[in-house]
Amino acid sequence: MVELIIGKKGTGKTKHLIENVNTAVSVAKGNVVFISNSNSRNMYDISTKVRMADTSEFDIESYAELLGFICGIVSGNFDITNIFIDGIFKIVGTDNLDHFEEFLNRLDAMSVKFNISFVITVSIDAADAPEYFKKYV
Repeated sequence: MVELIIGKKGTGKTKHLIENVNTAVSVAKGNVVFISNSNSRNMYDISTKVRMADTSEFDIESYAELLGFICGIVSGNFDITNIFIDGIFKIVGTDNLDHFEEFLNRLDAMSVKFNISFVITVSIDAADAPEYFKKYV
């Protein structure tokens, strides 16, 4: 399953995501991963049982590179049940939606293949969201 949490900047998406992370870690039968471009700002709000991945050291510049990063995490640990991604536009360095639908489709396929739930925050007004977002919101 892939789920998007959408809304304009400052609407509480990260707070909602962190609540989901902490709930997931309390019930998950595997590992929970939190991906952000700066985990230091959220590290005190998230359970210490969550595996944190900070992308800022890796110069990720596209959705394809982020997908490769995620595949690396999954390939090294097959007991991951949940992956939460905070601020995808900050991670890839753009709010351009070119190739974003393809990225979501690839995550969806990975979700089915490896039984992983993905939740992603996207800073976009719901009124401006493309039609394909409806499948994931």
